[in-house]
Amino acid sequence: MTASFDVIVVGLGAMGSAAACHLARAGRKVLGLDRFTPPHNFGSSHGQTRIIREAYFEHPLYVPLIQRAYELWSELEASTQRRLFVPTGGLMIGRPESVVVSGARRSAELHHLRHEILHAREVRKRFPALQPEDDMLAVWEPRAGILFPESCVAAHLELARRSGADFRFENALMDWSADQNGVEVRTTRGKFRAEQLVLTAGAWMPSLTPELNLPLKVERQIQFWFTPRQRENLFSPDRCPIHIWECATGERFYGFPELGSGVKVARHHAGEPADPDRLRRDVSQSEIAAMRDLVRRFLPDADGPLHETAVCMYTNMPGEHFLIDWHPAHANVLIASPCSGHGFKFSSVVGEVIRELIVVGKSRFDLSLFHQR
Repeated sequence: MTASFDVIVVGLGAMGSAAACHLARAGRKVLGLDRFTPPHNFGSSHGQTRIIREAYFEHPLYVPLIQRAYELWSELEASTQRRLFVPTGGLMIGRPESVVVSGARRSAELHHLRHEILHAREVRKRFPALQPEDDMLAVWEPRAGILFPESCVAAHLELARRSGADFRFENALMDWSADQNGVEVRTTRGKFRAEQLVLTAGAWMPSLTPELNLPLKVERQIQFWFTPRQRENLFSPDRCPIHIWECATGERFYGFPELGSGVKVARHHAGEPADPDRLRRDVSQSEIAAMRDLVRRFLPDADGPLHETAVCMYTNMPGEHFLIDWHPAHANVLIASPCSGHGFKFSSVVGEVIRELIVVGKSRFDLSLFHQR
């Protein structure tokens, strides 16, 4: 006999775990499926830390969403008694015309956010771990900080389970079908039916919706942790905020303070194309050297031994925005997953958005950037 639910959520990483949580708390009978056991290291929601920031350089439309996300992360911390967020403040650093600086400044001014514009010498004086070049500026925002992704996913799953959600891990989706009577999914461990289906499978989305020919590109990304070679105290969270750099047009990297495993840095985009089932997880010496060149240039005191690396994936849309939209052929199938490498911080509010779309049929937020083109 095929088990039946109100909503099936496929993929329980950042977006899926949050969706399951919000839907279950709204009284829906939820089944969550994942091919692994989340939180895990096989997708896009691992690596110890993620940045959260408010003066959003990608587009001002994101600001109301991130402001609600802050509220929801705080509520999730209180509900689960887990430490999910550490405030550090944040710096968006680059030349005045760079997207990182001009975009953050635009969002801050449009939404009247607290911020400061700092010249390079001011950054070097206030945050000596960071060494921007003389022709660079920085947008300082005090609300930025760090989320702990594995704990965030675990917290959403915990609260969802408490609210009645049923999870089936190590249970990969093979195929699905939908009609006016509902949806059916076939997995490696059985069939399930529901009134509605939410696809939040990240890098596996292209294989789950081949009929749509979505312009999704999966990209391999490397995270690095370097042990500071000297003046390690410069990288403590009270002296080193999160930081995002545009060191050349379209070339970006980001970094974190030291939290016990070294100074974490990573390039933003520019990774090789990837297949999620055949992801190259080894990191070459040339990749380490390229990252170290940026560290030596902008974070010279972090140029010590390599402590650790981790490989994850971005699933990118053209324009590097999200995809949150109904399947064009099925009004009971919602696609809400590819986030172009900057979505984790939004997952708490995207879960709420998914609940609004499933339960009410519309969201109070402007989602116009996230529709299929």
